[in-house]
Amino acid sequence: MRPRIDPSWDASLAEALAGLPAVHAFLDAEAAAGKQVFPAAEDRFRALELTPLDRVRVVILGQDPYHGPGQAHGLSFSVRPGVRPPPSLVNIFKELHVDLGIAPARHGFLEHWARQGVLLLNTVMSVEGGRAASHRDRGWERFTDAVIRAVAAKPEPVVFLLWGAHAQKKAGFVRTLEQGGRHLVLNAPHPSPLSAYKGWFGSRPFSQANAFLTAHGTEPIDWALPLAP
Repeated sequence: MRPRIDPSWDASLAEALAGLPAVHAFLDAEAAAGKQVFPAAEDRFRALELTPLDRVRVVILGQDPYHGPGQAHGLSFSVRPGVRPPPSLVNIFKELHVDLGIAPARHGFLEHWARQGVLLLNTVMSVEGGRAASHRDRGWERFTDAVIRAVAAKPEPVVFLLWGAHAQKKAGFVRTLEQGGRHLVLNAPHPSPLSAYKGWFGSRPFSQANAFLTAHGTEPIDWALPLAP
């Protein structure tokens, strides 16, 4: 079954999509064994459904989805309306407040960002309930490598916000201005409570991203979430 993604990704991801049946077979086996898998199948590719390749201006790359019930819905760091923002997202909102003066939102639904061209992607796109990082090395990495390569091949400048060591492994696919390319890569620790005080706080990713986009003739991102999702 073809994933629900925007058609703009098809040509760039054709080979990667052809390799997904092995990942789906693994996920089917996990479900058959009675394990919870997050997010639900219909939400797994939500980032690529909401954010067409030709509209990507910023990539926010996390590690793997939230592993608690009702949290993950296919956008990295986002939760559905009515779900309490997890600690990592709370820290993202704290830095956004310091960086741009935007008060923390009362919800954690980041679809407003995705619809503006912020690709909210995880390096691994599924997880077993209650077991962080449980679906690493099952084939997702090859797929998300292809996604990053596709974005890096765009002729327009893009900002890559790589949060955490696993996300930063993708930096090798991106040629920055210093390397003779056209993109900006901003590395920072993961915003989780375990690492936020090791350089995440004070990293000011949102203002730096907007300054880069503006300097290169691209509309900045409106990072302020609507009061009601």
